[in-house]
Amino acid sequence: MPIQHLKLYHYPASRSARTKWMLHEVVGDGFDVEKVDLYGAVQYGPEFLLVNPNHSVPVLEITWDNGTVQHMLESAAMVAFLADAFPEAELAPSPDASPERADYLQMLHFGSTWMDMVLWQIRAHEHVLPESERDPRTVVRYRKKFHEEIEPQLAARLEHTPYVCGQTFTAADCIVGQSVLWARGYGLCRDEVFKRYMSLISQRPAFGAAFADLREFVLDATGQPLSARFTG
Repeated sequence: MPIQHLKLYHYPASRSARTKWMLHEVVGDGFDVEKVDLYGAVQYGPEFLLVNPNHSVPVLEITWDNGTVQHMLESAAMVAFLADAFPEAELAPSPDASPERADYLQMLHFGSTWMDMVLWQIRAHEHVLPESERDPRTVVRYRKKFHEEIEPQLAARLEHTPYVCGQTFTAADCIVGQSVLWARGYGLCRDEVFKRYMSLISQRPAFGAAFADLREFVLDATGQPLSARFTG
């Protein structure tokens, strides 16, 4: 069923930037964006909870040609869906079973689950939870885990190929690239191999469009309504 319209619920430099990047890759500027004031905790309000009961961004709103409106809530699912929905962009191996497809899916989900989980623990306990609820031991544990377990796996790939799945940019780079950018903001992924990777992917026009609002991001949520409402 053809897609009639796409709309992204977004907050700068959050996980929704992955989806925004991917949208720019496949449809240029042909989608709408609604900024959600996460720090104002509007995502916990009844209106937004009707869109996403998980009180988070991104949300990708798809209007199909028959008028049906569908909401996708998981960023990795959105990225994978868009890659397959717009095959002319050539951002994913064919859905047919192949070693390339298996590796692509592996890295797409590695970035959105394993990398994300570790980075989120660091962020939550450094800049989101109320100070009385932060645990420095959690920060130390997950910083160590990221540096000693995740970085070597990525570096081993990027030392031999320019992109995470080989010689060609794929949708997996939208996920992993955003996670590497996030990690670098927390003092991780500082080796030269990651610097080269970021230099390469940041040259893409869609990257520039996705992160054009980066300066609007506020690192520390302490004292914001979000911190008081945050449930994880």
